[in-house]
Amino acid sequence: MATVTAFIRVPSNKKGIASVRFRLRDGEQVQLFYKSRLKVNPSLWDNAKQEIKAKVVFDTSKKAEFHNGIAYIKNLMLDIYANTSDKKSLTSEKLQSEIEKRINPDAPGMDPDKMSFMDLFDEFIQNRKISDVRKNNFRVLFRALQRFELYKRLSGSKWFAFDFDSFNSSLLGEIEAFLKSEHKLAEKYKQIYEEVSESRKPAQRGQNTINDLMTKFRTFFIWANNQGFTKNNPFTKFSIEECVYGTPYYITIAERNHLHNTDFSARPQLGIQKDIFVFQCLIGCRVGDLYKMTRANIINGAIEYIPRKTKDGRPITVRVPLNTIAREILDKYKDYEGPRLFPFISGQKYNDAIKDMFAFADLTRVVTVINPKTRLEEKRPINEVASSHLARRCFVGNLYKQVKDPNLVGVLTGHKEGSKAFNRYREIDEDIKIDLVKLIE
Repeated sequence: MATVTAFIRVPSNKKGIASVRFRLRDGEQVQLFYKSRLKVNPSLWDNAKQEIKAKVVFDTSKKAEFHNGIAYIKNLMLDIYANTSDKKSLTSEKLQSEIEKRINPDAPGMDPDKMSFMDLFDEFIQNRKISDVRKNNFRVLFRALQRFELYKRLSGSKWFAFDFDSFNSSLLGEIEAFLKSEHKLAEKYKQIYEEVSESRKPAQRGQNTINDLMTKFRTFFIWANNQGFTKNNPFTKFSIEECVYGTPYYITIAERNHLHNTDFSARPQLGIQKDIFVFQCLIGCRVGDLYKMTRANIINGAIEYIPRKTKDGRPITVRVPLNTIAREILDKYKDYEGPRLFPFISGQKYNDAIKDMFAFADLTRVVTVINPKTRLEEKRPINEVASSHLARRCFVGNLYKQVKDPNLVGVLTGHKEGSKAFNRYREIDEDIKIDLVKLIE
């Protein structure tokens, strides 16, 4: 007797939305599959009961519609199988084709024009031609919006669900306020984080981070309008704040060389990370690109790589000739047999090591930074705020100081022509300022 079961495959990153799949079995010889349009958050799926878990916060009518959709597909598959005379010739592909011919667009969950707001957002992320890094960034927003829906239901709006037609600037303001205060809500609404978890406990977000999330959300609405899913764009009446950046601080060539020449024999493991950091200062790449490098990236006395940030839209190959210090560091690790260029550690541990090596080398001068939470100016020792991106700023800042040509520097960093990133570097050269005021003596 043929039976049909519903199941899901959890996405590899365990953070996406899963399609509900169906398996038809008839004895040991027959096993046919169908991937449906029904989608569900894996954390809400009850694998044993083949439905949404009973004790989760979920719109009652939507849950009933979802369960009816599962029952509809099971019955349809059994009917097709029962009425197929030559069952041995039936394949999953033929079954899929027959289901698509016979499926009722009015059946629950079957009409793509009636996809839920969040299902459409998930499809937007999956099908958009962007890098995995940017997709993961959109996923952060996606999960935050899922938690906002649950928060609204738990805090009074029992049947709340996002809907294109009713979306307005007021709701965008609520979402922005939620993103600002989510770190305070996590303790009070623990159930939300059991259902839509993050890899780490929510921390207070800076305004620049919130601006970035809201900008991504605006991108989704523009896409939905362009694709004809809605004519509503609440962002036309909602202003996203300008990001606030401080003047970039970076270490000088003298400070970089001082760090390079400091004796780390008492801290050999820290010394390894020091070598990696100095090497990064000499090629100016982002840490994500550095961590992917192997010996194959060394070509005719230079490092060649395609920055991850450009791969999806404007792929370019960056070639940075290696100077004497860079070649010395590479030669020091020529016998390293690992899969990458150097013995890397995790990104967070690398950042911690950078702070530690600065303190060890007595690089502790005070710099002016912008607190991302308060957006106010602060004075901090550089060893307390140093991170892997400081290596890229060291490369950019010192080169820009020498040539004053952003496009020339951009050839070595992967910055696009006319990049606004260089606008901030025009403010940082104290020598230029001194030379200027001397002109009016």
